[in-house]
Amino acid sequence: MRIWKLGFVICVWFLLFAVESCLCRFMVENINLKVTSSSEDLKGSYKCALANFGIPRYGGTLRGLVKYPKENQEACNNFTDVSFKPDNPGALPVFLLVDRGCYFTNKAWNAQNAGVAAILVTHETDDLITMDMPEHDPNATYLQNLTLSSVFITHSLGVSLKKELEKPNPILVTLDWTEALPHPDERVEYEFWTNTNDECGLKCDNQLNFVKTFKKVAQTLEQNGDTRFTPHYITWYCPEEYTSSDKCKSQCINHGRYCAPDPEEDFSKGYTGKEVVVQNLIQACFYKVANESGKPWLWWDYVTDFSTRCQMKEHKYDQECAHEVIKSFGVDTKKIDECVGDTTADTENAVLKAEQHAQIGSGTRGDVTIQPTVVINNRQYRGRLDNKAVLKAICSGFKEGTEPALCLSYEIETNECLVDNGGCWSDKVTNITACKDTFRGKVCECPVVNGVKFVGDGYTHCEASAALRCQVNNGGCWEGSKEGRNYTACIGDHTKGCECPSGFKGDGVNSCEDIDECKEKKACQCSKCKCKNTWGSYECNCAANLFYLKEHDICISAKDVNTSDGWGFAWVFFGLIAIGVVGYIFYKYRVRRYMDSEIRAIMAQYMPLDGEVEVPVTRSHGDI
Repeated sequence: MRIWKLGFVICVWFLLFAVESCLCRFMVENINLKVTSSSEDLKGSYKCALANFGIPRYGGTLRGLVKYPKENQEACNNFTDVSFKPDNPGALPVFLLVDRGCYFTNKAWNAQNAGVAAILVTHETDDLITMDMPEHDPNATYLQNLTLSSVFITHSLGVSLKKELEKPNPILVTLDWTEALPHPDERVEYEFWTNTNDECGLKCDNQLNFVKTFKKVAQTLEQNGDTRFTPHYITWYCPEEYTSSDKCKSQCINHGRYCAPDPEEDFSKGYTGKEVVVQNLIQACFYKVANESGKPWLWWDYVTDFSTRCQMKEHKYDQECAHEVIKSFGVDTKKIDECVGDTTADTENAVLKAEQHAQIGSGTRGDVTIQPTVVINNRQYRGRLDNKAVLKAICSGFKEGTEPALCLSYEIETNECLVDNGGCWSDKVTNITACKDTFRGKVCECPVVNGVKFVGDGYTHCEASAALRCQVNNGGCWEGSKEGRNYTACIGDHTKGCECPSGFKGDGVNSCEDIDECKEKKACQCSKCKCKNTWGSYECNCAANLFYLKEHDICISAKDVNTSDGWGFAWVFFGLIAIGVVGYIFYKYRVRRYMDSEIRAIMAQYMPLDGEVEVPVTRSHGDI
């Protein structure tokens, strides 16, 4: 068994380091570490390397206070007697500075259990490296629960931080992921480098879980045209002098051109690397055919179903099972077979050749040597393949203001508003706040509540605008209900203003107190009046058979009221009669007289009337 293991290691060594492109351009992905509160000499921005585990905060930031443990400075043991959790909800979290020694993931796990928000691992030199998960850690089951942010810092920065921590002044540090990925436009191009092997332990388990949980999100982004996704598969080649060996023959296809390590790391049993390469090729061809038909998102369905129905441990990891899954999606298996081609021929395969070329880094992206991994806008993602963390990273690749709806959902918020409203304006009475969590961090922006737009800078003040202001928190004014009556001090037809209503006194904001009109002798002061104060008003009653006139603040008898009403009616009646008489006289003597004169003038033209002489009519020369 040990001989087989040794043979496998030798073969893999050649496969890894004898690739045609010489995979030696590994890029360390960095973010900025900003020291914002310390001595002037230490303040500034420093580069630190992202770890390939834990949950990164792409698009956001994280602030904390640096501490260096007095004991267990390598964090290789549990902090059983020490807790780094903040003393109160508003306190800043702790960034733990630790030295090299033991697995990086062990340090992070011990620190996470002690309440640390991030660890700063000090390197032995000023050359940064990428901290990765251990390949063979028998106790690595905790990795699936490791969420701590971890970065690697230079030796010189570590020494400076330790020296500064000897002073009483605190050191405030900000980890900044906002520019970790480029975000030039409204579409994100990303790649997922994966493998069909399901017998590689924890990495394979995490990969399959990621594919299943991220499938819906990936398909939604692709169908809406927000992203352009491409799956990729890493392959190696066998050096020409070893292509005839049994080791290369069992791990490669097309005469050693495309190879993969043995799934179980044991050539004597189980599946071979050659079978892994074939299934990788089938999946790559499935994507090619699906993409040509305008449905590239079907790849996620195929990979999910294949990982469930064609597992190695159930001995179904073969082409027959793959064809059954392909047919279930209505894809033509003949097109897939044509794409796969003859895997035994001494020729190149166009698809796998393109995969090897894509593996070579270009521009800001180094060679892809870690899998599974994601490449976003030509930069490699660092961290655990967590569906929310990857979505957040993809969202940070959009130009600000063009992010799709999925990027604005609560699932990937930074939750900065939970602590002191993120430093934004808030109304503690109604719990209205200007703080809004996004995947990029909190935003202080005056809100819209019940259709009412608040205006202001979002930091120091926000207030409801226009007449609708009284609909939200009563415009910040006093309001009250009592004895079946409702009163408000909000003036709805002004941009702002609070004024106690009639019958009350006060500032209109904090309080309005009822005015006792009876006690202050502001009403109901006549000699026969009886005053009773009510909330917001008053009632005035008179003695028996007396009626209260509020306008004049007097009491009069019912007889006076009736008499007054009777005479009023009489005067109205006589007035109407007078108007009628005047109208009749006007008609009879003025209009009638006018009509009579007109008629008489007309009749005079035809016959003389009594007492009148006929007047001859003469014509001008122009008449006929």
